[in-house]
Amino acid sequence: MIHFDLDVDDLADTRFAISPVQETLCSLWVLRDPGRYALHLPWRRAALAATDTDDLTTLLALVGESRALPDFLTPRPGSFAPTMEEQIAQVRRTPLDIVRRDMLATHAPGPLPIPVRDADSPHDADVRRLRDVLCDVVVRYWDRTLRPDWPRMRTLLEADVVYRARRLAVGGARSLFADIHTNVTWEDGALRIDRMIGRHRVAADGRGLLLLPSIFAYKPIPPMSPDEPPWLAYPARGIATLWTTTPHATSAALSALIGVPRTRLLRLLEEPLPTIDIAHRLRVTPGAISQHLRVLHGAGLVNRARSGRLVLYRRSSLGDELIGSARDRPSR
Repeated sequence: MIHFDLDVDDLADTRFAISPVQETLCSLWVLRDPGRYALHLPWRRAALAATDTDDLTTLLALVGESRALPDFLTPRPGSFAPTMEEQIAQVRRTPLDIVRRDMLATHAPGPLPIPVRDADSPHDADVRRLRDVLCDVVVRYWDRTLRPDWPRMRTLLEADVVYRARRLAVGGARSLFADIHTNVTWEDGALRIDRMIGRHRVAADGRGLLLLPSIFAYKPIPPMSPDEPPWLAYPARGIATLWTTTPHATSAALSALIGVPRTRLLRLLEEPLPTIDIAHRLRVTPGAISQHLRVLHGAGLVNRARSGRLVLYRRSSLGDELIGSARDRPSR
């Protein structure tokens, strides 16, 4: 069990971030242990086909027997949505003693795998070279397996942040943490994460708490080292929809009422999405999507809300009723 002790100021400094390098490292669990990740199997097949064999061997050596990952490869983001380039530059600046510490802790009490055994070298040059090689491998893996899908992955993560922020605004910290995961509880000024290998207590001491929604985390993930500032990655909502193909209209009556393009669009908006991602999924221009969204919004069939620089659209309750009616009464 791990405890984060948070005072009033720490709760006031609680914030969210989206981390591409965190998602990249967490995705290694899917490659290593596919049985836990049935929803991600379509992505896994494509990722394995796109990843160089030698790179894959090195990447899998980053995952410990306990499924631990080296903390230095998932640095705490300094802004809400840093780029992969910004985060890798941060990793390349990691002090060599931290690289040693985290690699050994990841595989303790066993030996280091061959691809990363230089982490235990007494020579700084060996550890520095390993750190840089790992950065290069992670970037290649990101470019080939995650970067093409990152816009819609990021949209899903931003939608979770909007949901969590609403819970915090309405119900405070207790409401925020209530449904993050069954292993997470908030009690007496402490955030408790159960069923963890680590057994330590960390005082935030004015550093606040960072929350990271994750597509690939199957449970809450705090830092492995008690020396790290408090942060927690947790499973984001809506993952089941991420790799699904675009649904098609099945009701002739609904299509006749609002047209086939708007029917497909309305069915798609079960989750919050921005115009650019909708256009990508439906393979039409953003301009065409904007026109359809204006009509659907004007008719009260979709809602819209701003999340940072994006405007997210989602089917309204009236739109839900219309789609539900179409499902309940198929054309004959």
